[in-house]
Amino acid sequence: MKLKSIFLCFIFLGIVSCKKEVAKKEKEALSTSAITVKTYTYKELKPLLEKNDGKTYVVNFWATWCAPCVKELPDFEKLNKEYASKNVAVLLVSLDFPKQITRKLIPFLAKRNIQSKVVLLDDVNEDIWIKAIDSTWSGAIPATLIYNKNKRKFYEQSFTFETLELELQAFLE
Repeated sequence: MKLKSIFLCFIFLGIVSCKKEVAKKEKEALSTSAITVKTYTYKELKPLLEKNDGKTYVVNFWATWCAPCVKELPDFEKLNKEYASKNVAVLLVSLDFPKQITRKLIPFLAKRNIQSKVVLLDDVNEDIWIKAIDSTWSGAIPATLIYNKNKRKFYEQSFTFETLELELQAFLE
């Protein structure tokens, strides 16, 4: 019986030790990545959805748990890179769970080398902010808002780079 107790203690210590090592590696990975994600309420995010400074903004609402969102992220990254010099800014608004920022969202962004600005929307009043962003939005993601001082259009759909670029061109004419 004593031998069994000693054996169980070693197993427990091994599990705890491995768990601490994994947590330490995750923490080191986060501290070496310079990625920060600011959390906004809708009231704080709203000014970013209404700028009138001569730029065209492409705002994508997405989450790491949304497969179509993840699939289209490289297209938004490509758009950000190719159109930055043409006065276009891409903003990725994550709808991930706030308590998963350091454990899931930041590692996700680091692994995929996301260069676009990313913010997290944390506002429990989704019935208010969904309709405020666009009255036709059901709340489904991915969803994208493209706007500038002259035009504003909301899309509750997935994009390929080609369709995204085509929609953006209408704002740049």
